[in-house]
Amino acid sequence: MNPLNLMEIIEYHDPTGDEIVHKIPEYGSAETKIGSQLIVLESQSAVFFRDGKALDTFGAGRHTLTTTNLPLIAGLIGKAFDGRSPFRTEVFFVNQKVFTDLKWGTKEPILYRDAEFKMIRLRAFGSFSIRVIDPFLFINKMVGTMSSFTKEDIESFLKGIILARLTDFLGENLKSILDLGQYFDEIGVGVKSRVIDDFGKYGLEAPDFLIQSISVPEEVQKMIDARSSMSALGNMNEFMQFQAAKSMEEAAKNQSGGAGMGMGMGAGIGMGMILPGMVQQANQQQQQSQTPKVMVKCVNGHDCPEGTKFCPECGGKVITPGKANCISCNAEIKEGAKFCPECGAKQTMNCPSCNAEIKPGVKFCPECGAKL
Repeated sequence: MNPLNLMEIIEYHDPTGDEIVHKIPEYGSAETKIGSQLIVLESQSAVFFRDGKALDTFGAGRHTLTTTNLPLIAGLIGKAFDGRSPFRTEVFFVNQKVFTDLKWGTKEPILYRDAEFKMIRLRAFGSFSIRVIDPFLFINKMVGTMSSFTKEDIESFLKGIILARLTDFLGENLKSILDLGQYFDEIGVGVKSRVIDDFGKYGLEAPDFLIQSISVPEEVQKMIDARSSMSALGNMNEFMQFQAAKSMEEAAKNQSGGAGMGMGMGAGIGMGMILPGMVQQANQQQQQSQTPKVMVKCVNGHDCPEGTKFCPECGGKVITPGKANCISCNAEIKEGAKFCPECGAKQTMNCPSCNAEIKPGVKFCPECGAKL
């Protein structure tokens, strides 16, 4: 388009596909007139400005600029040229397609309080998409007077919003990283619901939000692997007995002389020293299994084996002698403690009738007898 001529046909095609907004003309303003043609593509909207004020927003199609669709111009132009006097304008073309595959991720690990591993650091990565739903709001809030605005110009800002909302959501809803695998979809939906309002303030929406990875530091991963290995082994004593019996069997099969005989004799002597200990240990385990278990009461009065945290019959908390459980985080604390050393929650409560201080789990106030 020749900048010396009037803008009689106004249109824009983005050759890169990365521009969200493009201004015509790119610098300053240009002269146009009533009757000029404005061509807007199917995925675009065009916001018409004159003297820094938005006059109208046009959707897809060919539009002839008249005082009908631009009523504010009627009082701005003179009577010369039969009402077709030139006037200076700017047009912002807004690409309203879905911009996909924008990336987000943690530059620095997120500090997170974990129920299993206490304080750990997490890294998270994913992708999201954006679309302009309010062109006028987006131009005024984000673009301003820029002649071109791409997705790279806003991606870093949106990443910051996402990471802030992700940190809040994990801290409020996730108890342990061991539960991450089963909650990926829920975390994605939860974070997206919080991001919607933030994006909406700038005329944007996020059609897609995906979490691709939430990982822990290498040392924490080793701890998880070690715990898995111990669980796979099961009873360590039975495993050691099995290994010893297998070694004895291998030694008995070795009937050759020389070095082989020496090794077999060495294995036999070693087994001879180990076997009595194994037998003694097995006897101790048998005696322990025959020893009557100490029973304690739960809060509902049922008998439960000592060491049990929750009654297998009613699910109530078991009152371990000298111990109690925090009413907030369920951590084991000393009996009579007024505050939990793990989360700091107060462990006592007051009777609603006489305001006397009572212990959690009590059904009747010991002072006035009021039912709780």
